Amino acid sequence: MTLLRTEIRDGIAVLTAENPPVNALSHPLRAALAEAIAALPGAGVRAAVLTCAGRGFFAGADIREFGAAPQPPAIHALAAALEALPLPVVAAIHGAALGGGLELALGCAGRVAAAGAELGFPEVTLGLIPGSGGVVRSARALAPEEAARLVSLGTRIGAEEAQRLGLVDRVARGDLLAQARALASELAESPRPPLSARPLPPAPAPELWQSARAAAAKVHRGVEAPDVALDVLAACWGTDFETARAAERAAFERLRGSAQSAALRHVFFAERTAAKAARASGGPEIARPGVLGGGTMGAGIAAALLMAGYPVTLAEATPEAAAAARARLEGLIAAAAKRGKLDAGEALSRLTVGEGAPALAACDLVIEAVFEEIGVKRAVFAALEAACAPEALLVTNTSYLDPREIAAGLARPERFAGLHFFSPAQVMKLVELVPVPQTAPGTEAALWRLIGRLGKTGVRAGICDGFIGNRILRRYRAAAEALVTAGATPAAVDGAMRGFGFAMGPFEAQDMGGLDIAHAQRQAARAAGAPVPRCLGDVLVEAGRLGRKTGGGWYDYPEGSRAPVPSKAAARLIAPLCRPGTVPGAEEIAARLVGEMAAEGRAILDEGVAAAPQDIDLVEILGYGFPRWRGGPMFCTRAGAPALARAG
Repeated sequence: MTLLRTEIRDGIAVLTAENPPVNALSHPLRAALAEAIAALPGAGVRAAVLTCAGRGFFAGADIREFGAAPQPPAIHALAAALEALPLPVVAAIHGAALGGGLELALGCAGRVAAAGAELGFPEVTLGLIPGSGGVVRSARALAPEEAARLVSLGTRIGAEEAQRLGLVDRVARGDLLAQARALASELAESPRPPLSARPLPPAPAPELWQSARAAAAKVHRGVEAPDVALDVLAACWGTDFETARAAERAAFERLRGSAQSAALRHVFFAERTAAKAARASGGPEIARPGVLGGGTMGAGIAAALLMAGYPVTLAEATPEAAAAARARLEGLIAAAAKRGKLDAGEALSRLTVGEGAPALAACDLVIEAVFEEIGVKRAVFAALEAACAPEALLVTNTSYLDPREIAAGLARPERFAGLHFFSPAQVMKLVELVPVPQTAPGTEAALWRLIGRLGKTGVRAGICDGFIGNRILRRYRAAAEALVTAGATPAAVDGAMRGFGFAMGPFEAQDMGGLDIAHAQRQAARAAGAPVPRCLGDVLVEAGRLGRKTGGGWYDYPEGSRAPVPSKAAARLIAPLCRPGTVPGAEEIAARLVGEMAAEGRAILDEGVAAAPQDIDLVEILGYGFPRWRGGPMFCTRAGAPALARAG
């Protein structure tokens, strides 16, 4: 296949790259570009246009090459070659121009973007910085605060904003190639210096860098790359372009070899693999979903469906419960509208609230989100099967119960499966898809597409107590309690896990969610005959300490405060079950707990509950707050992985 073709008309050469699906700048394409650029001065043309076939401009470097030795020509050398030409080259951008693709465009004399195009530097999401001139050219193309935002946050901006900021010259609302040719012709008549030769804007105040670092820390907590990008950008004001560009490249190369970047690239590929499931074919197209149960989880699922553009029916058992469910959902939609996620009035115009299974009769999919009790759920599904059309898909949102037992007695189990959403469902990206043995392939395919339309990542889970995520969570919490039993304090354990990269430790997280939830699950298992030993959490629940909602759990929460305070009362309650010994340090605590998570993950793999280690990593990162830059418990405990508690 020809990766690059050159056509000459009216003295203007058009270089068109074709490297599907996203025109990644792989080594063969870079080599073809270098050859074509070098040939332009002898081609008898006065200008050129650089564009791409397919759905977008160059979407960046080929990440698959990052683990191998670099092969010339590098993208930064191509950008420099474009600037050195005795004739102007204009980038004609459609679709996405990201990372190395945008860096290549900045090496061109001008840029025209199609309306709807997206531009940005997403490198920080991979633990990297733009390394082919993106930082140092942005310093000359943009206001300092805008350059800082683009290179440190990974923000994507649209064509209109890019024009307003000065990143592109024009937005084409008609024929992109024709308008790019027109700009190329103009620049041939009135040349202007390349970005590398343009003066920098006035140096920004030091406060700008402080503000930019704070903003980046919120978005990419624990990731080193944003600070490095800002360091490189700030240094532009103290040196010449070539020295700054060399420093940018050196920083990029260092980060490319870092543990953080390796972990983030692992997650990138895991998410990309998972996203393929959303393109599954077969089965019905879901057009009218419904939710039965309007509590916290049911309202969240309904909100996610509304945010994805579906008309939604939400049903509850009584008029009073239905009214409460509507109010709860309206609050979620108002909050989403405040964040700019949707128009609240338009979304709520697609909402119908009713009572009982008959209210969902017209739905082609119903997601059950009622109380976690097998008898309740079986009754719900019997009512749904009687009320809904035979072809309707029926789904349970259970987080622990066996979906096979819930489906027992259904006449059409091939249209039944589990979708385990994570709370808050309108925010969390993860969904575990749990089919039963009778689930039809078409049913599963339809649910994969639904997950994709909701903007979420799905992971297929086999049937076991807790599926993938909650099963690992149970072992993680048990191991954390064992540390406390052996003499560690909850605060020490939580501090160790925050130091590892979690937003909160296991005991803080239990207090926030409520200790009674896991206690109820243990009690149900005991009632069913399972040998579940009494634990420290049971002692606290029996004493009325359920977490934040009662003012105390593992910690105390003084009235009016959400900040945890070490609790003498909790310590007294659990003291009879503790046997103080040698307390490990923070790094050992983190290593021990992550090791327990990984050990459970390996058991899950051995049993076929998960298909691959990266699926487990995605569940823990997207569902439980495992630090993304660590790559997940399976990745960071694999053979040859860096020390668990060492950042970067």
